[in-house]
Amino acid sequence: MLRRRAAGALMLAAIAGLTAACSPATGPSATTQADAPPSPPPIVIEHARVFDGERDLGEVTLVIRDGLIARVAQPGADDLPAEAERIDYRGRFIVPGLVNAHAHVGNTEGTAHGDRFYTRAHVVRDLRQFQAYGVTTVMSLGMNGAAFGDIRNAVSSDPSLGAQLLGAGGGIGAPGGAPPAANMGLTHDPVARPATAAAARDAVRAQAESGVDIVKLWVDTLGGQAPPMAPEVYRATIDEAHRQKLLAAAHIHDLAPATDLVASGLDIVAHGVRDRPVDPAFVAALRTSNAGYIATLQIDEANYIYAEHPEWLETPFLRNALPEAVRAQWSDPQWRADTLRDPQTTKARAALATNLRNLSTLREAGARIGFGTDAGALPRRVPGFAEHRELELMMQAGFSPQQALTVATRDSAHLLRLDDRGLLQPGRRADFIVVAADPLADIRNLRTIEAVWQAGRKVAGPVAEYRAP
Repeated sequence: MLRRRAAGALMLAAIAGLTAACSPATGPSATTQADAPPSPPPIVIEHARVFDGERDLGEVTLVIRDGLIARVAQPGADDLPAEAERIDYRGRFIVPGLVNAHAHVGNTEGTAHGDRFYTRAHVVRDLRQFQAYGVTTVMSLGMNGAAFGDIRNAVSSDPSLGAQLLGAGGGIGAPGGAPPAANMGLTHDPVARPATAAAARDAVRAQAESGVDIVKLWVDTLGGQAPPMAPEVYRATIDEAHRQKLLAAAHIHDLAPATDLVASGLDIVAHGVRDRPVDPAFVAALRTSNAGYIATLQIDEANYIYAEHPEWLETPFLRNALPEAVRAQWSDPQWRADTLRDPQTTKARAALATNLRNLSTLREAGARIGFGTDAGALPRRVPGFAEHRELELMMQAGFSPQQALTVATRDSAHLLRLDDRGLLQPGRRADFIVVAADPLADIRNLRTIEAVWQAGRKVAGPVAEYRAP
């Protein structure tokens, strides 16, 4: 379903063009070929060094037509389209746009959060910020309001409105359980909370009929503070999602439910295991099932890192991504002191350390790894910045810059079954980032964004000129 929807706009455009070209005229008001808008000229991107999501291609020429990569040519090719618009990115580096398989939109305003902010204006604001920081596809994994479908359809067909949006609608949780409606500010809680397997199947069918791209489950007791989702409920949810041709992803924290979820057919473990080291049984289950694993390392680090490093606020790359109210809060010495004294900070540090070790174990074991951050769920999970920080944390788990970028592009797209992006190869979407320094040498060089292209159009950049509204 993800593949069909992602490619749908391009397919509809092609069909419309074919119909206009082939239908006979039926009268003076009939549309003719002369009336049809001309196709935009192809674009030739020259002299950049390109990492295509799998390989460092060196300096090559990209030919873009109708929003897609039409050709990857060698430098100096003499058979490029004469009518093309030519763009010289000499000395620059190009990588595919990042694919965030676990984020949220429309949940925050300044230092506040809640479903009262789920409006088209807030969603577009977040998508534009993701896009400015090089994220060109966003999977909003739950807590989307009733307007999700209409907003997604409106903004995803127009790259000028931000990163392409996909999502899970409200998602499915446990009665009285995660996500905690009160703590998350869910006044009009969009999350379905079935108590039985039959009700779970009904909830999945209702969400499928509403047009969601994926089914999200919350299977977490929040450290024993919330009731769990019963195994028969999450098993029915996963099974019904598959009957509806949808992927199933689950919010987890602990190893025990994660292992049973994977054994029950789960497609995506949407957070890292953080209570204890993963064991051989879990590793084997992941590899046997081919389920994907998204660590979201930054989710715990974000609870304390900005209090620990106030000097980061002096760097434009972070400061410009923050609303004024958040900048003011994080600049307050009392807020920093209170945050660092909070017992939850000690727990967050331990959770990150465990998450890093487990991600390293799974990387070495050859498990499928995807890319996500939970950015946008709360004010401290900063859209755009969180993704760059996630890549940096992946270095601590033993990834090379090239490996991390492959996870965040090709592998994350593949995990979502999006075969039209994630790689800069013929037939794929022309979604890419232009940077001034080599990110394969140092992942922090990805911060030097000069331009972001989406569906063959330059839509953002340079990032140094971006300011959060």
